[in-house]
Amino acid sequence: MAKSSSLNIRLVEGRALPAKDVSGSSDPYCLVKVDDEVVARTATVWRSLSPFWGEEYTVHLPRDFHHLAFYVLDEDTVGHDDIIGKISLSRDAIVADPRGIDSWINLSRVDPDAEVQGEVRLAVQVQEDVRGRRLRCHVLQARDLAPRDISGTSDPFARVFWGSQSVETSTIKKTRFPHWDEVLELQETPGAPAPLRVELWDWDMVGKNDFLGMVEFSPQALRQKPPDGWFRLLPFPGAQEDAGGSLGALRLKVRLTEDRILPSPYYQPLMRLLVESVLRPSEEDITSPLAILEELTLGDCRQDLATKLVKLFLGQGLAVPFLDYLTRREMARTADPNTLFRSNSLATKSMEQFMKLVGMRYLHEVLKPVISRVFEEKKYMELDPCKMDLGRARRISFKGTPSEEQVRETSLGLLTGYLGPIVDAIVGSVGRCPPTMRLVFKQLHQGVEEYFPQAEHQDVRYLAISCFLFLRFFAPAVLTPKLFDVWDQHADPQTSRSLLLLAKAVQSIGNLGQQLGQGKELWMAPLHPFLLQSISRVRDFLDQLVDMEGDEEVGGPAGALVSPSATVREGYLLKRKEEPAGLATRFAFKKRYFWLSGESLSYSKNTEGQARSCIPVSHICAVERVDEGAFQLPHVMQVVTRDGAGPLHTTYLQCKNLNDLNQWLSALRKASAPNQDKLSACHPGAFRSARWTCCLQTERSAPGCSRTHSAVTLGDWSDPLDPDAEMQTVYRQLLLGRDQLRMKFLEEPNMDPTPEADMGKGASATGGSCPAVGAQQRAAAARLLEVLSELDRAHEEFQLQEQGRSTLSRPRVP
Repeated sequence: MAKSSSLNIRLVEGRALPAKDVSGSSDPYCLVKVDDEVVARTATVWRSLSPFWGEEYTVHLPRDFHHLAFYVLDEDTVGHDDIIGKISLSRDAIVADPRGIDSWINLSRVDPDAEVQGEVRLAVQVQEDVRGRRLRCHVLQARDLAPRDISGTSDPFARVFWGSQSVETSTIKKTRFPHWDEVLELQETPGAPAPLRVELWDWDMVGKNDFLGMVEFSPQALRQKPPDGWFRLLPFPGAQEDAGGSLGALRLKVRLTEDRILPSPYYQPLMRLLVESVLRPSEEDITSPLAILEELTLGDCRQDLATKLVKLFLGQGLAVPFLDYLTRREMARTADPNTLFRSNSLATKSMEQFMKLVGMRYLHEVLKPVISRVFEEKKYMELDPCKMDLGRARRISFKGTPSEEQVRETSLGLLTGYLGPIVDAIVGSVGRCPPTMRLVFKQLHQGVEEYFPQAEHQDVRYLAISCFLFLRFFAPAVLTPKLFDVWDQHADPQTSRSLLLLAKAVQSIGNLGQQLGQGKELWMAPLHPFLLQSISRVRDFLDQLVDMEGDEEVGGPAGALVSPSATVREGYLLKRKEEPAGLATRFAFKKRYFWLSGESLSYSKNTEGQARSCIPVSHICAVERVDEGAFQLPHVMQVVTRDGAGPLHTTYLQCKNLNDLNQWLSALRKASAPNQDKLSACHPGAFRSARWTCCLQTERSAPGCSRTHSAVTLGDWSDPLDPDAEMQTVYRQLLLGRDQLRMKFLEEPNMDPTPEADMGKGASATGGSCPAVGAQQRAAAARLLEVLSELDRAHEEFQLQEQGRSTLSRPRVP
């Protein structure tokens, strides 16, 4: 049985940040750290004290993580970035509310005494002799200590306190991974039993020493179980204090999801019920798992559940009937076709997530060329007279400050110059649209024709598709290309306004011009002729999109969203030469173009290179960051490989920025996840000048001095399908509706008691009994409740097995 743990993080916005620049503003961005690992960096929002990021991350991580931290910094072109403040959330604080954290949180000052990381390895013995009790503290080593010196290292030593006595180890220079292997002895002094405290410090020749962290053990712990092993370093108690809002605040949404994943056979009965759901008449269904989930889930849970369900049915080759089931249920409930698919229902959220999972490559092919032009050219465009800045627009005219009419005409030309290629790319993309997406739209088109056959509703068949493809896919990607990976940075204010105008135009085209000339945005009128001309082309495009033969899902059941041979990430990296003896560091790294698939990491001198070198993914043992001090270069990672029983081989690669590094680390770790012979430790430095730069060991074959982080990955649209984990999420959601289901379908006044009446408890009921329930519906409800109870029993039995109290060698498979 596997265990899964993931953090769902949404970094929404900031407010009232202090000004760090002479202009009276700041250029803020955030770093997200899980324990000692930087897992994400937001884009920089330029010239803002109330930045909006709206960035979401799913971080898969080990279950033993301790804390999550957000650091807000001001980006500076020259010199180091200024630290504004931080927010630190312990694991216990995150799990205190099952719904997670969703609030504004004040930033705290960054206190060096609170900025500790790493672990220390100790072996403690308490002995007695004629002189009394004596404590022997064997200080072996430490790892991943915080860098306190400008060189990116520290000069650590340990100080041990017991009662009124203290003693120190030697100082080891220029390392974050010191090996002391020193035994310190202290004699007990009269008085009450004292705790043992071990502090780590960075020695400084000038000024006071810098604190690196501490561990403390109570007298009871020393007596019952003397410490022996690795211990996480902690800050001084009360080192971090809330700044009372003087440093601003962040609005965060954080939820930790932890679960036990049962073996696949235990989920098969529930999977069969889900499959039966999508194959029955959707309008009459009120007792299937899907009908119950649709009724119960709200808000963020609905989006998460939609993603899991879409992945689940994609893996079964049933995404098309699943989406057809949900959309037809919504059509049956919609009285006014003009409001069809306008709410955030399970149907609309599932369609959104489906398009992202299946169509993200298609989206990039269609939009990226034009969006790249908008970012690179940085043209000033504005049609709204209230927002027009004639001073800023002076650059478009060499005859002094232009008039409003001149700015409007120039902006209109620029907008149509961008919109034209966007519309051309969309209407010419029928052949590039994934076949499964086209089949979903075909089913949607047929459903709308059946439910709304009247002549006055003939546009609904187009609007039903365009409200998803244009309003929920193309237009949001144009507005915020960073959130769809179309561009790797947020737009500056001017470019953001240009993207907003383009997104409004794409949205109007998707609405087939129904609201043109209405509302408050009459200043868009100069663009209307172009939009109306484009609408007829879009109608033809939608007709072609659904004009396909066959109703079966292309490819059938799948184990992954992308095939093992498909490229999941590519781009330029700097690769260190194998044996760069005598070369300066900057000459030892050469630019190469890399392709990563589920089978290999290959590279060549350029994108057209036919002769590619190849690293089999099956040979990868570890993918880790490299300390900046190893080569005096930032954003370097290492790929450690081994061919069979041969020696380890390390390839060093430099990425262009922190986000690029995180994405390559995550992609490589996910690609190599099935590999068996993973390393539990490696060297975060390099072997140079006959020693490791990290721990200073002189043997190339010395064991790694830092833990590996193979379990830390970022979730994205290309993640492999995991049916068991997805089924576990569905099961947890169904538990919330179990009492309601029982009361509605089983607990009728004249019914005989059934075994199901004594099943486990779920969430509080919100529905009452229903005397008109038919025998078929009652039987379906009882069947679902029995399946949930079987899963309850399996979870309880596996939990007892873990605790060593189970009476069975393995729980019964239903």
